[in-house]
Amino acid sequence: MAVQDASPTRGASPTCGALAGLRSIEMGQLIAGPFCGQLMADHGAEVIKIELPGEGDPMRTWGQGKPVWFPVIARNKKCITLNLRTPKGQKVLRELLEKSDFLVENFRPGTLEKWDLGYEKLRAANRGLIVVRVSGYGQTGPYSSRAGYGSIGEAMGGMRYLAGDPTTPPSRVGLSIGDALAATYACLGAMMALHHRHVTGEGQIVDSAIYEAVLAMMESTVPEYTEAGVIRERTGSILPKIAPSNVYKTLDGQILIGANQDSVWKRLAESMGRPELGTDPRYASHLARGENQAELDALIDQWTSGFDSAQVLQLLHASGVPAGKIYRAPDMLEDEQFKAREALVKVPHPTFQNLWMANVFPKLSATPGAVRWAGPALGEHNEEIFGGVLGYDSATMAALRAEGVI
Repeated sequence: MAVQDASPTRGASPTCGALAGLRSIEMGQLIAGPFCGQLMADHGAEVIKIELPGEGDPMRTWGQGKPVWFPVIARNKKCITLNLRTPKGQKVLRELLEKSDFLVENFRPGTLEKWDLGYEKLRAANRGLIVVRVSGYGQTGPYSSRAGYGSIGEAMGGMRYLAGDPTTPPSRVGLSIGDALAATYACLGAMMALHHRHVTGEGQIVDSAIYEAVLAMMESTVPEYTEAGVIRERTGSILPKIAPSNVYKTLDGQILIGANQDSVWKRLAESMGRPELGTDPRYASHLARGENQAELDALIDQWTSGFDSAQVLQLLHASGVPAGKIYRAPDMLEDEQFKAREALVKVPHPTFQNLWMANVFPKLSATPGAVRWAGPALGEHNEEIFGGVLGYDSATMAALRAEGVI
């Protein structure tokens, strides 16, 4: 089966997905707010992204090699221009919000209130409106007014301290994970609030802080300290005292093996042609392998180093030992599992002719989402939204355009 090719339905109305029929107004920029909007749009919501006339989201210029990030994070959205710093722009937004289910924003707390767009005023016009607010530190507390990027939230939430090799300073994981986590929790909160609205008819505020979204991923690091005085440290590629679980060299690269369960370890020992290691007192139990982790990793590395990656993986997969390549983009594009599940999709675009991106996840059996179009041009949907949704005539839109409002 070939990797899915998205249908070129650029600008079409959402007709599929579990959130079809819902409208979300996205006011954020960069990642933390817009990724929440992407998740909604992926599953069928009509997401209307607001950008400043003549400028647009800075994401339009991001991407290594070519500016291909915006077509991903703004996929399935409708893009309009609106100057929210003007009273007329704020009035237009209020009209849109009266006809919407969600407002998603990731400005510094207090910005909406400064623009006379506080929740209570918005709620008075639409009591079912769900306002999703993503910020570095949340809407309350002594740090709430600080500027907060994802990297700062990752550090405050504890993730940066644990990322990387113990011999180097804390590392970035290579992705904007703090922003993405806060956006994912924001979307999760929006779905909870939507269910509450189904029951009560009332909207509410969803307050997603980057540092708290990161903190939620920190497993048992806090009680490890409060109960046992242990502070987790950076460990690089291993799980301390959990073995074998590491990256091992092969003749043509490296692979990852996870065989830390007793029965799985025995299968790995047999695959290595060393079944006696499975019952060796140094390695037979979870605790013993943890105590002898370094020498066990050295034994496995010596074995894998004599084979190509494909040879080792074929043997381990046949033996029921979890193992795999460490993938990069070229590996993903060629992999049969990605193809079978259509995990990647090629999306038509007027500029980028080989625009591949991750498909929509998770997969829903009855109401699947889809990538319907890539991120649109700046203001591409002005006519549709201002004319079709709000009913503005051409003279009204021309006047607003002349004043720099749209």
